[in-house]
Amino acid sequence: QVQLVESGGGLVQTGGSLRLSCAASGRTFSSYVVGWFRQTAGKEREFVAFISKRYITDYADSVKGRFTVSRYNAKNTSYLQMNSLKPEDTAVYYCALDQSWSSSYTLFSEYDYWGQGTQVTVSS
Repeated sequence: QVQLVESGGGLVQTGGSLRLSCAASGRTFSSYVVGWFRQTAGKEREFVAFISKRYITDYADSVKGRFTVSRYNAKNTSYLQMNSLKPEDTAVYYCALDQSWSSSYTLFSEYDYWGQGTQVTVSS
């Protein structure tokens, strides 16, 4: 069993930056792909970013050029650097792990383990 803990959320003004962290328990973090998702009230969980075991990344169009996902296997941690934040980025952000990489990595149903989420609020 893997446990994930997100941190780094908060309140920031438009144009500001935040860095989210996702810390995983266990010794096999390097064997998982990492996905980042976000969710607002009444909406489905939305894909934000992805990083594979070989550090291949992908992003939702809405965050490309502003967000950067990374992973540091030695610390069992993934990061989501968020720059040029907009009010529409306001959401609860989640990280997730998947044991396999498929073409469906943008779907939240593909992932095996989830963190509890961290709130990001961007004020206008």
